[in-house]
This record gives sequence, C-alpha cells and structure tokens, in this order.
Amino acid sequence: MAAGTVSKLVSDRGFGFIAADDGKEYFFHRNELENSSDFDRLAGGEKVEFEIGQSQKGPQAQKVRLT
Repeated sequence: MAAGTVSKLVSDRGFGFIAADDGKEYFFHRNELENSSDFDRLAGGEKVEFEIGQSQKGPQAQKVRLT
C-alpha cells in the first residue's frame, strides 16, 4: 500500500487529491474511501493509505483508508 496526505478536497463534487509519500499526486473519488461517510469529515491534511490503480485518465488512488 502507498501512503500520503489528503492535499485538496472538492467537497461539493465528491473528489480530492492525495500527495503521496513518493512525491506524486493522485486523484481519488469519495467512493474509493473505505468508509465513504468519512469523506464529509475530511478537511485536508489527513494521513491515508491507498492502492494505486488505473482510470481512463491515468493513475488514481483506490481503496483509500484513513490511518
């Protein structure tokens, strides 16, 4: 699993970005959170673990969980 920090949220659209420890930034959708209700509590800066998957637009964070 990869690790990182939630760097940006677009709450009204249900997605955000994770600044990974590898220096890259990954898109994630609220549906990829282990508990999707956690999305409404995110403020940015939370530590997360996630898997890196592929979407039509490139790499994205999947199976995201708060640590």
